[in-house]
Amino acid sequence: MGSQSDWPVMKFTKTTLAEFGLDCTVHVMSAHRTPHDAAIFATNAQENGYQVIIAAAGGAAHLAGVLAGHTILPIIGVPVKGWALDGMDSLLSTVQMPKGVPVATVAIGKAGAINAAVLTVQMLAINDAELSSKLMQYKNEMADAVRKADAELQNQLNL
Repeated sequence: MGSQSDWPVMKFTKTTLAEFGLDCTVHVMSAHRTPHDAAIFATNAQENGYQVIIAAAGGAAHLAGVLAGHTILPIIGVPVKGWALDGMDSLLSTVQMPKGVPVATVAIGKAGAINAAVLTVQMLAINDAELSSKLMQYKNEMADAVRKADAELQNQLNL
């Protein structure tokens, strides 16, 4: 995370990963205030066992891009509402990367934090049958919840 203030959003990433039995590490590092630390982390991430990096930042949200510039691992950027433009500044700073330095960017805020975790699971499930099965169950449970909500609505409308 670019700042400790991103934790109220990013805790949903950690929780969602845990639902799939995945652990993660959480760090605060800034693209602007600790760029050397961010570069060292990204440069050594693959060697240290990381497979995907999720980077969240608000405001001038350059953390994901800085990390992407220092590793070949997939980077998922989570724009967080900062102090301006209701998070649009963060979104544009995260998504607008130069060619050859991709950052998979998800929605602003909580939905993005959850989607970053689910996208991570989807990437890891490519070569992990157990994780793939958990992901299928997760998707089926979401579909079942929508069907249940529709049935309840139909019952209300038919009263």
